[in-house]
Amino acid sequence: MSNLLVIPARYDSSRFPGKPLALFEDFNGKKISLIEKTWQLALNLNSFDKKIIATDDIRIKDFCEGFGAEVCMTSNDLRNGSERVAETLNLQDKSYKVIVNLQGDAPLTPIWVIEGLVKELEKSNYEVATPVLKCDQGTLNKLISDKKAGRIGATTVVFDKNQKALYFSKELIPHINQKNLKNNLSSVYHHIGVYAYKSDALKAYIKFPQGNLEKQEGLEQLRFVENDISIKCVISTLRGNEFWELNNPSDIPIIEKILKKND
Repeated sequence: MSNLLVIPARYDSSRFPGKPLALFEDFNGKKISLIEKTWQLALNLNSFDKKIIATDDIRIKDFCEGFGAEVCMTSNDLRNGSERVAETLNLQDKSYKVIVNLQGDAPLTPIWVIEGLVKELEKSNYEVATPVLKCDQGTLNKLISDKKAGRIGATTVVFDKNQKALYFSKELIPHINQKNLKNNLSSVYHHIGVYAYKSDALKAYIKFPQGNLEKQEGLEQLRFVENDISIKCVISTLRGNEFWELNNPSDIPIIEKILKKND
């Protein structure tokens, strides 16, 4: 069996309608859409036999086919990216060992993080894996700034000694003790919105009802946690690069700045 990469792309985002088609300035000074930048990232990955964009919106389909992407049309009543990836898997004519959900709001995700995630899941007893980054002071400042401004931004996670996820939240978890913060002892981990699933776990996911935690936080991965499917948090490194996600329009200049710096 081989591996499948799916980029779920929804037009009607509650916080940022039309987000996949949002334009920002690339490192070379040219404008590029979020979805095309994510597709370019996917093309540089070697662990996958098939790469596909999954959407329910004809505008996104036409746009993506315009730059050469393969597109799968999915139902318009799906509630999140994992459901869209699961439906895409069910529409394929072959089986896949590992399926990766590369969400389109994280085009700054390093290649080695995604490739490492696949390798980690292939050798693991876990059914789902996702990358996490220990927050440096700059990232913590951005998280704190978003919270103070009332913006729903990045996700944080806590996990046990075996790196099994205990909880994900749009709040800052664990609580930041100000004394520890001043001494750079914070243990906040930033969750990168990429998921690797084994096929059976993903097929089970779409059959589970939404739980209260998933609904309250608006985080799809909590459905696995609420149904006792373990998620491994793979601690990743940026190797000197910076990372940020496009959650709100105010994130565009941040990503533009990082693109120019990383390049």
